[in-house]
Amino acid sequence: MEISCQQVKALLDAGGPLNLVDCREPDEHRVVSLDGAKLLPTSMLPAAVAELDPLRDERIVVFCHHGMRSLRMVEWLREHGFQNVQSMTGGIDQWAREIEPDMARY
Repeated sequence: MEISCQQVKALLDAGGPLNLVDCREPDEHRVVSLDGAKLLPTSMLPAAVAELDPLRDERIVVFCHHGMRSLRMVEWLREHGFQNVQSMTGGIDQWAREIEPDMARY
């Protein structure tokens, strides 16, 4: 259900098929974001199914600030038929600490 920041970084570096979904709110996204991530706030969750439907059979990694909202979103998506979806443990804050230390934190 979860994947570490290091594993996500390795997948990105390898160029493997990976869809990043940022489930934070737009004001958080404006502070800091990951390149290539699609912004789908948790508050828009029902609409997210329609927007993510074309990716239903692809690998999806969801992240938020610390990993709690993304884990809830992953659970919800799995209940709605998305099987290859994971939450990035520790969220963008852990990514900033472990992968990109110069990244803004809040």
